[in-house]
Amino acid sequence: MIDDDTIPFGEEDNLKQGKLPHPYVTFFHLAFRCSAVIVYIFSSAFTSGFIASFVLIVLLLSMDFWTVKNITGRIMVGLRWWNYVDDEGVSHWVFEARKNNSRINPTESRIFWSSLIGITILWGFLFIAAFLSFKFKWLLVVFIALTLNAANLYGYVRCRSGSNEQPLASSVSSFTSNIFKKHLFQSVVSSMSANQNQGLNSPQQQPPTNIV
Repeated sequence: MIDDDTIPFGEEDNLKQGKLPHPYVTFFHLAFRCSAVIVYIFSSAFTSGFIASFVLIVLLLSMDFWTVKNITGRIMVGLRWWNYVDDEGVSHWVFEARKNNSRINPTESRIFWSSLIGITILWGFLFIAAFLSFKFKWLLVVFIALTLNAANLYGYVRCRSGSNEQPLASSVSSFTSNIFKKHLFQSVVSSMSANQNQGLNSPQQQPPTNIV
């Protein structure tokens, strides 16, 4: 859990009166992600070149990812997540939530989560549409957008669910090990069953009979 003194954003003693205590933060939370979608959908109206549209969309997506991860998440909903590498070279993912939730504005919280989930779902539909319409050059753009938005969504969902620090390397290693053990066990059981069935189905050898 995050201590109150560890988050410099949104920890004022007296919150501003009104529906949106942080209007500028809320604006930038929506501005970059909505602009990226608008530029993607109406890219032909902005420019005729794919490279220019690609650079502009990726730039907006990068600004949105950094803003949501480092600023708006901490101010609007009191959550934060990050990654660090320890002295042994192991990568750790940390998910934290503010202890005092009384300072979180309900309107800002709804705006944060609805835009975070809605835009991610929208990029998912755009990915399917680009694939079905054989616009393979745009698949890279949509894939980048979907990955960045899904990463923020996953991180903040983990923060909200109360997940603690978890080493990413150990999680992947444990997951891979479990799959390997499961398939190894299934292979051994299948092999033993096949050998047993082969022994039961094979005809028994009859002793020779002497005919006089």
